[in-house]
Amino acid sequence: MLKERPRAERDAIGSDVESQASELFAGRERTADKSLPPGVAAKAPMPEAVPRTRARKNPALAAASAGVLALALAAGYLWWDNASHFETTDDAFIASRPIGVAPQVPGYVAQVLVTDNQHVAKGQVIARIDDRDYRIALAQSNAKVAVAQAGVANIDARIAVQRAQVDAARAQLDQAQAALAFAQQQATRYDVLARKGAGSVQNAQQYSSQLAQQQAAVKSASASLEVAQRLVDSLQAQAKSAEADLALAKAQQDQARLNLSYANVTASEPGRVVDLTAAPGEYAQTGTNLAMFVPDEVWVTANFKETELDHMRPGDPVTLRIDAYPERRILGHVASVQPGSGTAFSLLPPENATGNYVKIVQRVPVKILMNNPPRDVALGPGMSVTPKVRVNPGPSLYERLVAFFDRRTRQS
Repeated sequence: MLKERPRAERDAIGSDVESQASELFAGRERTADKSLPPGVAAKAPMPEAVPRTRARKNPALAAASAGVLALALAAGYLWWDNASHFETTDDAFIASRPIGVAPQVPGYVAQVLVTDNQHVAKGQVIARIDDRDYRIALAQSNAKVAVAQAGVANIDARIAVQRAQVDAARAQLDQAQAALAFAQQQATRYDVLARKGAGSVQNAQQYSSQLAQQQAAVKSASASLEVAQRLVDSLQAQAKSAEADLALAKAQQDQARLNLSYANVTASEPGRVVDLTAAPGEYAQTGTNLAMFVPDEVWVTANFKETELDHMRPGDPVTLRIDAYPERRILGHVASVQPGSGTAFSLLPPENATGNYVKIVQRVPVKILMNNPPRDVALGPGMSVTPKVRVNPGPSLYERLVAFFDRRTRQS
């Protein structure tokens, strides 16, 4: 529906049209008066159409507008095609596994050998606990080990002596058995002579008595051998006990040596010391944090929307921009995608089985490793990162154009 013009504007337009029409009619009358013979009246001219007040469009301006529109459409397509090859998010941070630096033995802090935010190598001493008590304990354990070793050596010597006695008892038994065999032969011989009357009964009784004595001597030697062997077994049992005492003393020695080494609080891996609270003279209990330690091994945790993971796979290349160092271009790759959203592993995961439900696009943590992490700057957990993951390995039209013009530039 056309909008009605204001009354003043309509009056002004009407007056302009009337003035133009009157001037046109007057000019035509003057022309007619000059061309007609005298006495002939001129006919009133027919009014012509009023010329249009709006100017026609400029063809050059229309062509320029069409060109600008075409360029805008082409640029928009280039941007869309290039952006479809990547997935990016600003919900990404540097992550690591910070650990507390704590002594494993109690004692007074004797020295603190690092300062805040200092980088330390693996095995470097961070603090020292007063180790005098632990040195004394180590000396006592060394003495116990020496005593146990002497006890084992004593038992071994006694076993050797007893085994010699066993050999002697065995020899005596062999001697007694040989004498018993001769006594048996003599007793048999004189018993036969006495029965035939060729020998006296006295000799027969005498050798019979010697036979009984030799039998008793064999039993005595056998018992002595048995006792000697039992003593060897007893000494061997004592040797095992002495060896157990030696093992216990050595274990105590190792524990004392280990406690002495614990007096030096060292770094388990390369990293930086942060939040240092230790001070000389402080009494530190076992497990008391003296500082926090951030290892050099860091990565990026990027929380992508679940709708952005369709084409993302481990190994995809990533370009990282750290907000603290925007001029750095850091390359990396996708290490893994967490099997579940971040809220599913939170302290209080959402429960959607009851009440009203509103679907929300979840975010899934993606672990990204840096291929060339900078070593001249400090990277720590919580620093903001913007990752750009290439999910389509093929070059985009924009990249092909850039490569083409680069080749032409190098050729020229």
